[in-house]
Formats: sequence, C-alpha cells, structure tokens
Amino acid sequence: MKRSRVGFMFILPWLIGLILFTTFPLIAALFIGFTDWNIAGNANWVGFDNYIELFGEDAFWNAMWVTFRYAIVAIPMTTITALVVAIVLAKDIRGAGIFRVIFYMPAVVSGAAVAIIFKWILDANFGLLNGFLELFGIVGPDWLGDPSWVFPSYLILALWGAGSGLFIFLAAIKDIPRSLYESAIIDGASVFQQATKITMPLVTPIIFYSLVMGIIGAFRKFTDAFILGGAGDQGEFVMVYLYDLAFADYQMGKATALAWILFVIILTLTIILNVSKKYWVHTE
Repeated sequence: MKRSRVGFMFILPWLIGLILFTTFPLIAALFIGFTDWNIAGNANWVGFDNYIELFGEDAFWNAMWVTFRYAIVAIPMTTITALVVAIVLAKDIRGAGIFRVIFYMPAVVSGAAVAIIFKWILDANFGLLNGFLELFGIVGPDWLGDPSWVFPSYLILALWGAGSGLFIFLAAIKDIPRSLYESAIIDGASVFQQATKITMPLVTPIIFYSLVMGIIGAFRKFTDAFILGGAGDQGEFVMVYLYDLAFADYQMGKATALAWILFVIILTLTIILNVSKKYWVHTE
C-alpha cells in the first residue's frame, strides 16, 4: 500500500497537468463547439448550428479544397524527395556530411523566419527567384499575387523543407544489412533494382510514418500560410480560416466546431492509412 502511495505521488504532477491542460480543455472545446460565443460574452447554446453553417459556407469549402489539394501533392512530393536524397547520401561519397547538413538545415529554422524569407524570395519585383529566372531571359510570375501561382509557391516552400525527413530515412537505410546489397550485386542487380527491390520495401515503415506525420502537418499548416497569404483566397488553409473565425470575427464557437471537424478528418485519414498498411508496409 505504501509503495502504491509513493508511486501515485510521483505521477501526481503529470496527472494534474493531464487533467488541467488536456482533459479539461478537450471537454470545454467540445462544449464551446455547440455554442455561440464571442470570447467576451456568455456562451449561448446553439446545438449543431455552427456545424450546419460551416458546411453551408463557400469559405469553408475553399479552405478544405486548398488544404486537401496541398496535402495530396505536397506529402508524396516531399516524402519521395527525402527518400531519394537519403538513398543518394547513404552512399560513401565525398562531401556527403556537408550535403546532409544542407538538406536538413530547413528543419531547424523557425517557421516564421522561413515564411519571411520566402516572402522575399517569391516577391514579384525584387524576389530572388524571379531574379534568377531573369538571368535566363524568363519573366517570372507574380507568385503570391496571381491566384494561379499561389499553389506552386507553397509547393516550392514544401520542397525546400523536404529535408526534415531526411535523417529518419537515412537511419533506416543504414540499418539495412549490407549482405542484401552484396547478394544483389553478385546476382547482377543494377543500382535502380537495388533501390526498388531492397531499399524501398525495407523502408516502408518509415514511409508510413512520414505519410501520417505529413497528413497531420498539412492539415495543421498555419505559420507560413498566415504570413505568406495568397491572392484569391488560394492561401486560405483550414487553420488560417479557423484563426480568422476565432480572432478576427470572434466566432469562437464556430472556430471550435471547425477544429473538431479537422480532428475527425485527420483521424479518419490516419485510420484509413493504418488499415491499408498491411498491404504495403514491410514487417519483420
């Protein structure tokens, strides 16, 4: 009994934190989602009205389309890029360590700092990217000012940050037994065949992890989208729309309802991915 009390006292700070900062806010958020609350006044119960209004607003569907489109393209693109770079850098080539640092560096830079830098890089008149294109006689577009170029702008930013998954892929590749590659070489397998028949199947657990984290990251995309924006609401991701509802329009109830919708979407996609992994993820 005394041992149990001692153990309970050790976990008590964590338990208090769990109740105060996780459980209580979740219950409060669930309640707020069914109310009309502007932060300052009283919360009035409105039932499912917030959810019904959200599904009837064009801004909601635009934010969903912008986010889903970004997730569908950016997640595979960054995952494949990180995997390909990891395969190349796993080789014993000169300067591999320097390239690893260069590719991973974006992962340690503040999201706000990255967004501010890219706001300059993508500037139509004085931006680094258009200045580079001008060297070849190409007139660069108005990346963030032209609605048709906003989406490619965010893909460029996503590709620049693809190195964040580099080291986990690199660790997985380094963990593959060298005897498998040696046997493949003896059998006459090319470098491409080694990558597709040995490396790819054995790193599928990491690909699965990368896809799950990519889904969560895409639907929680806020910092760079908030700073960069984009013409024609093409930079209005779901989290930016949620922020506007909560802190610009003071519709906290509707914003909380949107947060729960976002939670259900992420949970559903993660479950689907988890169910499908038995068909393509390699297990020991």
